[in-house]
Amino acid sequence: MIKKKLAIVGIVGVPANYGGFETLVEYLLDLLPRFYDITIYCQSNSYPEKMDTYKGAKLEYLDLKANGVQSVIYDSISLWKSIKGFDYILVLGVSGAITIPFIRPFTSAKIITHIDGLEWKRDKWGALAKRFLKFSESLAVRYSDAIISDNKHIYDYVLEEYGKESHLIAYGANHVTPVETSLYQKKYSFINEPYIFTVCRIEPENNIELQLKVFSENDLSIPYVIVGNWNSSEYGMRLYEEYSTKKNVILYNPIYTSAELNVLRSNCHYYLHGHSAGGTNPSLVEAMYLALPIIAFGVNYNRETTFNRGIYFADAEELLELLKCLDTFDRDLISKDMYKLARKNYSWKAINKKYVNMLESL
Repeated sequence: MIKKKLAIVGIVGVPANYGGFETLVEYLLDLLPRFYDITIYCQSNSYPEKMDTYKGAKLEYLDLKANGVQSVIYDSISLWKSIKGFDYILVLGVSGAITIPFIRPFTSAKIITHIDGLEWKRDKWGALAKRFLKFSESLAVRYSDAIISDNKHIYDYVLEEYGKESHLIAYGANHVTPVETSLYQKKYSFINEPYIFTVCRIEPENNIELQLKVFSENDLSIPYVIVGNWNSSEYGMRLYEEYSTKKNVILYNPIYTSAELNVLRSNCHYYLHGHSAGGTNPSLVEAMYLALPIIAFGVNYNRETTFNRGIYFADAEELLELLKCLDTFDRDLISKDMYKLARKNYSWKAINKKYVNMLESL
């Protein structure tokens, strides 16, 4: 059987070492290469030792940045490179969607865009960038053959805003596993005591500053541990300088060793998720799969992802009150609920099958 050809555009690359879309592609490659001949476009300087193939997929490298302002050019060039010889083009994110109408006359490939939440609403963007991203989103929805929404709230938004049905496909999380504390007790002296934990990108819409203020300015008995990319922006560097020496706060730079990251995650007392924008966030579904009791910022995305079974806050005052009365919550019940929901809804096997079904439906 001759396999149909699929191009994947819009990520830093694989092996995954950056974020949610990269992790998505990493685990789609566990099944999709059986059915499709896959080519993935990667950011050259992120992979000094360049492999020609990975997990059955061909890799092509571009000398551009896959994130920030250059992502528009990076995605656009990747799209132009994909117009010949492919049956499908999977576009992850809307940065390069402005190019989709222009390549339409030159390709017979079916174009599928994963719109990655409402990127234009993120606080990190200025007014001009927000308008551009909203325009890109509208072009993606109009000119793609299919749209992927990773969250019911995003699905409803696409239907209401554009009158278009999308494919509702979330993320998988069963690649994370609990890790015993024994090997890490010297490095992380707090690990056998209760602590609150977060892993995320240090961006304004993730409410990091709000959470740091609550822990550092109040007399709470439980410490807050955060792993994030503090050095990637002026915002992150300012927060690190201001809070790294404060009481009750422990800040770490990114940890790329899965066992070490998972030992911090899987042994926390509660997982704190402050994201206020986006769809189904990978770090949240991973926390669910680790059976962590979750305290989340109470936006629709987070409530949809956790099926309204977590603990939610709307502002600093509510978060402080929750933290003061953690003993009143049924922590074990929340943990069990999170794990059951994750096993049912966020396994990579099920996600892979949904992508195959979606492609076949086109």
